[in-house]
Amino acid sequence: MKKVLIISSSIRAGSNSEILAKAFEKGAKEAGNDVEFISLKEKNIAFCKGCLACQKTKRCVIEDDANAITDRICDSEVIVWATPIYYYEMSGQMKTLIDRANSLYCRDYRFREVYLLTVAAEEDEEVPTKAIQGLQGWIDCFDGVEMKGTLFAGGYGGPKEIQNSPLLQQAFELGKNL
Repeated sequence: MKKVLIISSSIRAGSNSEILAKAFEKGAKEAGNDVEFISLKEKNIAFCKGCLACQKTKRCVIEDDANAITDRICDSEVIVWATPIYYYEMSGQMKTLIDRANSLYCRDYRFREVYLLTVAAEEDEEVPTKAIQGLQGWIDCFDGVEMKGTLFAGGYGGPKEIQNSPLLQQAFELGKNL
């Protein structure tokens, strides 16, 4: 059994990336994992100030929802990011949270496995490449951490369009086989 944290970074109602993440969650839970799901929809997360105080205090000086989420990232073994692709990149909410998780570098983090679930209106296989590279840049800053899997769902632009997609089964299986 692994402790899994799923972070859904879309703030849109009926988000296709969140629906994909929920399928992953269902598979991970069915396999007996301890799974927590966090949506950034109602979270207050400010931009990083670049002060680097977190490197001494092991906590961001900005008091908002990012510190609690960062604590959960630190204590989880598997991190799953779910994001819509905007302009061929991860959502701004996801990038902002990654920047705010800077305090993890000097902490005793538990996570070793990272997954990325992406959804876009465009269908070309290259669409999530920059988002994958951006997340890989974050992963590369942590010893012993690796990208264990990605899943891209292209061709889903409107809310809830992914609901009957066979890709939900793929997300379920990815979660089940952690």
